[in-house]
Amino acid sequence: MISGKMQKALNHQINQEFQSAFTYLALSAYFESEELRGCAYWMRIQYEEELMHAAKIYDYIHDRDGEVSLSTVPAPECDPGSPLAAFELALDGEQALTGQIYDLVDLSHDERDHGTHTFLQWFVTEQVEEEDVIRDIVKDLKRIGDSNDGLFMLDRELKQRQPQSTAAPAE
Repeated sequence: MISGKMQKALNHQINQEFQSAFTYLALSAYFESEELRGCAYWMRIQYEEELMHAAKIYDYIHDRDGEVSLSTVPAPECDPGSPLAAFELALDGEQALTGQIYDLVDLSHDERDHGTHTFLQWFVTEQVEEEDVIRDIVKDLKRIGDSNDGLFMLDRELKQRQPQSTAAPAE
């Protein structure tokens, strides 16, 4: 059984993951409108990953005999104005999610919830990877500057991204 405090915090995190997904979908739409289809595709895959993260937490709460509580996800405020600003927005969002995951880890310690602590380690590792990948794209965009050729090449590279394989949902 999961504590009420831990359950509430995990439910909040589900909604944070949905908010992140919604932001990535908005960024994908921005890149589509800019005809940067590789960037749009990259953001769309990231949107799907954030949905998967929410589903993992959803399944975990049920596995612990808890109750899932979803709330409204507000529309993202997302008008980046440039590819660099869009990826910086994505990096800021991932850094915020990392802080939230760390808060959950701290709470799992406080609650002496070793099962949740173990479960959250996957998210800790995932956040390190996600921040690193986006940080590299931001650095590439800064190097490219105003070069349309460089942006064209990066857009082509980002279109090569492969979605993560997803495991079958818990039964």
